[in-house]
Order: sequence, then structure tokens, then C-alpha cells
Amino acid sequence: MITLGIETSCDETAMAILGEGKCVLSHVVASQVEVHRPYGGVVPEIASRKHIEMIGPIFIQCLNEAGIAAEEISGIAVTRGPGLVGALLVGLSFAKALAFALGIPFVGVNHLHAHIASVFLSDDHPQFPFLALVVSGGHTALYIVRNFEQMEIVGQTRDDAAGEALDKGAKILGLGYPGGIIIDKLAKGGNPDAYAFPRAMKDSLDFSFSGLKTAIVELLRKKGGDVLPSELPDLVASYQEAVVDVLVDKTVRAAELYQMSEIVICGGVAANSRLREKFSAVKDKKVFLPPLELCTDNGAMVAFLGFCLLSQGASHPFELNALSRWP
Repeated sequence: MITLGIETSCDETAMAILGEGKCVLSHVVASQVEVHRPYGGVVPEIASRKHIEMIGPIFIQCLNEAGIAAEEISGIAVTRGPGLVGALLVGLSFAKALAFALGIPFVGVNHLHAHIASVFLSDDHPQFPFLALVVSGGHTALYIVRNFEQMEIVGQTRDDAAGEALDKGAKILGLGYPGGIIIDKLAKGGNPDAYAFPRAMKDSLDFSFSGLKTAIVELLRKKGGDVLPSELPDLVASYQEAVVDVLVDKTVRAAELYQMSEIVICGGVAANSRLREKFSAVKDKKVFLPPLELCTDNGAMVAFLGFCLLSQGASHPFELNALSRWP
């Protein structure tokens, strides 16, 4: 079975082609970071238009890198949601048209479930059931994963996602976009204990990061709005540490509560070096993280989850619609 995976939920136009199982034949990601940088964040209308421009050429590139013809594709998996509806519809419409033209099945998959599935593209992966933390710019949630069709949310953010909190903190400090990456680099030269930032909802498995934004605004107010360049590494290291501490503490606590010995960390923020460092130090639990190139949005994770579902006989009708939020 040869599976095509299509991902257009936000600002990456991504595709991958998998051979039987998890053999990656091609893997292409077109980032829109430079397009959105002047605005300090993703502009949905611009993202949708860029997907329209890029999706055809990326499909041709994927075929060429895999060394196959379109007619050799057995099934298609495409992100249905959650995400930006306009962006999702570009990928979903392309998948439907291609499936119709080739006479093959397609499935619309959950973007967050695909992130969880990404860890299975490595040789070392967990056994069901396990606990998963999906952490990105738009989502922060804890799942009990029993199989690829049974995933139960046991904790989620009440407001900002972790990646969003990092991006907003960077924006408040005038550090640029994408803020999470800038903070990660700058924090390596700082003291994470230099400033005291809040860790919210300590007694719950749910998350809240909006207070961090308020805390950094208040800190700047007390400083008169100015931060010396020499102070920045300590400041961002402390801010980042507050985010990472909450993610690690709640994830480990959830694993204990639900008696899970294996933990998966996935999503764009799973590429954060401090997060990876602190999870690697967790004792009594085996922690799995995808390779860095599979942490951010990509077509390979969508293709693999689609392969698993298609192999079980799943398929969707052409009436399938995009979902900004997954029920």
C-alpha cells in the first residue's frame, strides 16, 4: 500500500508518501514563516492563498522524490481538523479531487491524533495504551491513547496553548516571530531561576498559560517598559521555564494517576530544547519524542495515521467537511 499524506491545517503546506507501513518515500514541507513574519503571526487568509499556490507543485515534488506515478498511490490521508478552515479546505479539496480522479479511498484525520502517531515513524515507539502530551502553538492536551481510534482527553488548556504563550511572550518583548524558537535559543544563555513566573492550576490536569502573559506585561510595567539586552536571557529563560515546568509536572502526574509507564511528547513545542531536556530526565517512565523534523506539522504523520485507518477499511465520502474544532 502506498499512502499520500496531506497537511494544510495552518501555515505549512506539507505532503509525504509512505510505502507499506512507515517507509517514508518522500517528505516535503513548505513553510510560510517568512510570509507571516511582518504580521507577527499567522494571517488565515494569506495562509489559505499560499496553500493554493503551493499544493500542486509540492504534490509533483513528492511524486518525483518518491519515484512513483500518481496512479501508484493506493489511498490518501488528509488533515480534516482542527485548524484554520480556509487552509484545511485547500488540502481537503485537493485530496477529494485526487481520490476521485484515481478512484481510490481517502480519509480525513484528526491533526492532533496525527501528531501522536508521528512517534511511530521511529523504530523505538510505545506500546498501547500510553499517555500523550500534544503541545503546539494552538493546542495543549493530555490524552490516554488506547489505539489510533480510541484517544481520550484527560487534560487540556483553558486559554492559551503553550506555544501561543511562548510566541506572545516574545512579541511583548519585541523579539520577533516565530517567538518560541527565538526564546528557545536566547534562553540557553540565561538563568531559569532569575525571575519568578506563575505556575497556574497546580491541582488540575488542565492548563492555563494566559497568566504568564499578564505577568510579563506587569514585570515590564514595573521596569518602566524597558529591558536591557543583558537582562533578556535570564528573563526569557525564566519565562520558558514556567511553561516547561507546568508541562512536565502535569504530564508526569497524569501518567501516575492513570498508571501509564510510557509517555509520548509531540507537536511543535516538542522541538523545544529545554522541554526535551527536562523530559529526558524523568525517572520511572519511558518517554518518546519524535525526531525534530516530525515535531512540526508534516505530511508523514498524516500519511501514517491514514495508512493505519485505511488498512482497517476506513474511508470517507466526498461530502466530508473541514472542522475548525474537533468534537
